[in-house]
Amino acid sequence: MRTLKVGYAVMIDGEPCKIVSYTTSKPGKHGAAKARVEAMGVFGGQRRGFILPVDAKIEIPVVERKTGQLLATMGDAIQIMDLGDYSTFEVPRPDISGLTQGAEIEYLEFEGRRLIERAKSA
Repeated sequence: MRTLKVGYAVMIDGEPCKIVSYTTSKPGKHGAAKARVEAMGVFGGQRRGFILPVDAKIEIPVVERKTGQLLATMGDAIQIMDLGDYSTFEVPRPDISGLTQGAEIEYLEFEGRRLIERAKSA
């Protein structure tokens, strides 16, 4: 846990989270130094945190950053084609500007869940 920094991803309660603040305390007379981590959920946006000894082991998620192309807009959902393996999938329409048909987008994927991050070009 000593190698964690602000911006890194950690697993808290089974959810991938991005570290917002990381502070450590000095060791006491009979105790170990503690680390306090505050993080924000990647997919839900919920604030989470924990306090553990700095030598504790924690789980690090593998959140993949991928690119895709917007194929169609269907009400409050959009259809995207992954530019790596050419698979298509639907996600809820996010509140992001530049989402027009044919636009290239960046999205995050973790265990089958996807989140549109931004539109790269139109």
